[in-house]
Amino acid sequence: MSGVVKDPWARLRAATPARIGLGRTGAGLPVAASLEFQHAHARARDAVHRAVDWQALRDALAPREVIGVASRAPDRATYLRRPDLGRRLGAGGEALGGAGCDIAFVVADGLSADAVQAHAAAVIGACEPQLEGLSLGPVVLAEQGRVAIGDEIGAALGARLVVLLVGERPGLTVADSLGAYLTFDPRPGCRDSARNCVSNIHLKGGLGYGAAAAKIGWLAREALRRGLTGIALKDEAPELEAEERGRLAGD
Repeated sequence: MSGVVKDPWARLRAATPARIGLGRTGAGLPVAASLEFQHAHARARDAVHRAVDWQALRDALAPREVIGVASRAPDRATYLRRPDLGRRLGAGGEALGGAGCDIAFVVADGLSADAVQAHAAAVIGACEPQLEGLSLGPVVLAEQGRVAIGDEIGAALGARLVVLLVGERPGLTVADSLGAYLTFDPRPGCRDSARNCVSNIHLKGGLGYGAAAAKIGWLAREALRRGLTGIALKDEAPELEAEERGRLAGD
């Protein structure tokens, strides 16, 4: 049809959430693209500063045993300024203890309350069938927590392995991405090189719950079998068939 100008970027934009071919109005972006960018930035900022509704998360995790603790960061502003305080166990630590377990799940808010609120309970539920035959400790909710807080929690629980779920730093495409960090023989002073990470867990083009659980389950079993995590444990899980991968991605 004469007079119709095709958008040469349309096919590429359909294949990626990246901001490409946005066009321009004079020296700036078109109004729609500019407003969308501001909206994405606001969502990311809100995800960092918003508080997790811990009671709602407890309800979503029922009837599992849940223990609430906090880091040494007294509030969100301090947490963001002092990462070291978010790595140390504070209030509630006295409630931890027991006969030990193979695996303990810890949920920390990290840098995205939205990710924890939306996905943490569902990921734990999806992981449990993958961990059948292993003893699971109580789920620990760590307010104002960062990844390393799982080391103290795991040591206090006597867990052989900690799986810590945490809100990942929001971006301008996804503000609710969840990460899972696995640490064998958790104890204060563990290095990040001693952990395995399964990242980008969310339902908008990321890793779906089923696919994430399959990865976490394989890594957890291999970690317990070999007695290690981190750079010495490579993700060598069998590749899923295309049909199964597509189904799990949408879980």
